[in-house]
Amino acid sequence: MIATEKSTGMTVYQDIFPDTKIKYGEASMNKWALEGSQVANYLATSPTGTATGFGADIIIIDDLIKNSEEAYNANTLQKHIDWFTNTMLSRTEKGFKLIIIMTRWATNDLAGFILENFEDVEHINYKAINEDGSALDEEVLSLEDFNFKTKHMDKAIVYANYQQEPIDVQGKLYQNLKTYVEIPREKVRQRRAYCDTADTGADYLCNIIYDDCKDSAYIVDVIYTKEPMEITEEMVANAYKTHQVNLADIESNNGGRGFARNVERRTKELGNYKTVVKWFHQAGNKQSRILANSSWVQQNIYFPVDWENKWPEFYRAITTHQKEGKNAHDDGPDVLSGIAEKMNQNTISTIDIRSLGIR
Repeated sequence: MIATEKSTGMTVYQDIFPDTKIKYGEASMNKWALEGSQVANYLATSPTGTATGFGADIIIIDDLIKNSEEAYNANTLQKHIDWFTNTMLSRTEKGFKLIIIMTRWATNDLAGFILENFEDVEHINYKAINEDGSALDEEVLSLEDFNFKTKHMDKAIVYANYQQEPIDVQGKLYQNLKTYVEIPREKVRQRRAYCDTADTGADYLCNIIYDDCKDSAYIVDVIYTKEPMEITEEMVANAYKTHQVNLADIESNNGGRGFARNVERRTKELGNYKTVVKWFHQAGNKQSRILANSSWVQQNIYFPVDWENKWPEFYRAITTHQKEGKNAHDDGPDVLSGIAEKMNQNTISTIDIRSLGIR
């Protein structure tokens, strides 16, 4: 129940709103109405609760993410956004206002979604410790306390809780990716491609065309899409012709062999006899491969300087991929790992020993 009667040592509704009264018999904690109102004026719900039959001119959302485990779970974060866009926004009335109060656990949390997609937003961000080292409120958290917590707690959690620095900024797999303005043509050995077809409808097809420069790879083109195979086969075949790919490696797992054969056929139909299409079975554990190759990727793969504009979805998938926790998609990092593996494969040549005079 909502407390309305004044009580010593306790703040009640009447202390804050002295000019309004809660309607008798309509004062439950999760839903209540004001005197004179024929409908409920307040409803408390959650992403797993209901708001059926209610309209709102003010929506207040407070701390949807409970802990770091949820912050690392891309599926949970997306469910929060889906709940907001599909349920909460449908309940708004003309001139509505949204107030979102939350710890910035993740860049792709609800607050991040609002900041990226809504125009009329006032963003208020308080850090417990200011840039000059002074505390926002010494009574709550001093610099000494902050340093103690940073030393003994998970740093990512401390910075999310107190500095509003998203946890995925601390925990992202690729911390330093390299870019280029021009490809060093004198180093290019051949133009190659690596393609991972979509395993399920929720996966992305990821095809990356790159220049093999022996000790480094320069990304030339990216196809990163959820389109069905009958469309992506054409897209990939056209890309191989446009970019004059010499060798294309296509994973044959989960229907990839059929995809590769169709792409090979289509490249020839397009008059492209330059590209050699090879398919192979990828037997390695995806997550282990991604982690194992992450250092090489950061040190030796170069992206166009404006790649965030060229391929925005691919850019987000790569730059937000987490070392730990559940990532919504790992198709992009998987292909980068595949490129690293192909670049580092040892070439074994065989010769006829009789040519050396040995019998």
